[in-house]
Amino acid sequence: MKPAMSLNAVLLRQSFDAIVEREPALTRRFYDVLFSRFPQAKPLFGSASMDRQMEMLQSALVSVLDHLEDASWLASTLGALGRKHAGYGVTAEMYDWVGESLVTALAESAGPAWTTAMREAWADAYGAIARLMLAGAAESA
Repeated sequence: MKPAMSLNAVLLRQSFDAIVEREPALTRRFYDVLFSRFPQAKPLFGSASMDRQMEMLQSALVSVLDHLEDASWLASTLGALGRKHAGYGVTAEMYDWVGESLVTALAESAGPAWTTAMREAWADAYGAIARLMLAGAAESA
């Protein structure tokens, strides 16, 4: 994982706050993008309440942003989340789908305020998140 300090925490937090203010339904947009680009992901959600899924994703994003400087919290929490997702049948390939869909949803929701620096910061952050989750998933295999 990139050390937490190498992530642009200020830009990530500021952009997230601005994006959610502009588009409170960011997580709904994320799932719309995910399911339109990767319809094979939809069965993983089964009968789960999508409203609840959106709430959990929003909460997870906020928690990660709140703990960007806490590498041990990130490793522990995201590792556990990766183990949990492995139990749902999430594969390594699917992390790429989620990353692409998240960055797309953020960019669309930010509109003209979206910058190359934001794209790079979010791609770096998601890459770090995915690596920690995949490490946790590997432990459960």
